[in-house]
Amino acid sequence: MFRKVLIANRGEIALRVARTCRELDVRTVVCHSEADAASAAVRFADEAVCVGPAASRKSYLNAAAVLTAALQTGAEAIHPGYGFLSEDPDFAEACADAGVVLIGPPPDVMATLGNKASARALMARAGLPLLPGGVEPVDAAQAQELADGIGYPVIVKAVAGGGGRGMAVVHSRADFAAVYAGTRATAESLFGDGRVYVERYLRTARHVEVQVLCDTHGAAVHLGERDCSVQRRHQKLVEETPAPNLPPGLAERMGEAAVRGALAAGYVGAGTWEFLVDEEGRFYFMEVNCRIQVEHPVTEAVTGLDLVRAQLEIAAGLPLDVARCGARRDGVAIECRINAEDPTRDFAPTPGVLSEFIPPGGPFVRVDTHAFTGAEVVPFYDSLLAKLVVWGPDREQAIARMRRALGELHVKGVCTTASFLDGVLATPEFGAGRHHTSLVAELLGQA
Repeated sequence: MFRKVLIANRGEIALRVARTCRELDVRTVVCHSEADAASAAVRFADEAVCVGPAASRKSYLNAAAVLTAALQTGAEAIHPGYGFLSEDPDFAEACADAGVVLIGPPPDVMATLGNKASARALMARAGLPLLPGGVEPVDAAQAQELADGIGYPVIVKAVAGGGGRGMAVVHSRADFAAVYAGTRATAESLFGDGRVYVERYLRTARHVEVQVLCDTHGAAVHLGERDCSVQRRHQKLVEETPAPNLPPGLAERMGEAAVRGALAAGYVGAGTWEFLVDEEGRFYFMEVNCRIQVEHPVTEAVTGLDLVRAQLEIAAGLPLDVARCGARRDGVAIECRINAEDPTRDFAPTPGVLSEFIPPGGPFVRVDTHAFTGAEVVPFYDSLLAKLVVWGPDREQAIARMRRALGELHVKGVCTTASFLDGVLATPEFGAGRHHTSLVAELLGQA
């Protein structure tokens, strides 16, 4: 195991990684921006290094500064968390060249799977089903012809996109050219890569993903599926495992497909294979996330495994205990993302100072957060304030526990999504497990 790990992230995930490191007697270095100098993660870590000013591109996305911090502090490995540099193959290669282990897949695997076009092509060769559409990036004329052939609605997606950004739905041929051009421009601005592809859009699909672990010895295992269908603007709000109301055998077929895809890619570490499930119960590969997911705690709740520990052990060269990883999946777990946002203003961020922050408690309730009374929610980064996770022996009890916990959460100083999410959980669609990716839009009258 490593002696010292640098955590190249902020917020709840930085604190989450640091806690597992402490349990493993691994010293931690947290790199931080000037805006995060007083953060909970900085206070908890053994060491802290400022890597730049508030702007992400000058701090958390400054690969040279992050790698220099690791080298100067003697860190043997870097845990990138999610977002920022976590899926940057150039950063992964720079770490390898410097003799620092980046906790994640090899650079070439990250590059292949991080590009949606090459990922789709590889998964197609591995036998995973794809939605009707193109595998390769297309120009304007090819895109129009492809969309006409598929039939509307279609979705235009950036090859280098992620996190719900760089994609747009087109409902008619008359709108296609403008949306295509706009999506290309957005992709170029956000990712420095304007290439896009086109595929069929499923308006009422389920978004179901599979957690995979792969070691350096050729072993791979999936840890079950998570339903992530409650979303706003393609960004997840509520996640649960197991996914409710899937056709018999579908979850296991998706798990087997994910493992097959991971082995075909030469994957190493914790990764997530994401799928769409249509109304007929057919599933389609969508993309791979080459990192720990925000929603990993729900998998931990039903398996009893520490996924961050698994990441560290795999990166240190230890073999997976495949039998243990697949031995337990008990009950139902649900996660609600508590964001500092105002749902009545189209989820606009609400930075400010937390004059009060009292998290819920009680049996089988977990709160992953970097928030505390007096903390400042700064406007420079993602608005995630806390992840509220509950476990129950069945879905009905898990929903009741989550609604109780949401009501118990007490936050002053910023608006949060807690009350809105309680309303989502109260809908007949969610209660019956009939929710889909358009549910939030329908509730807001935007569908």
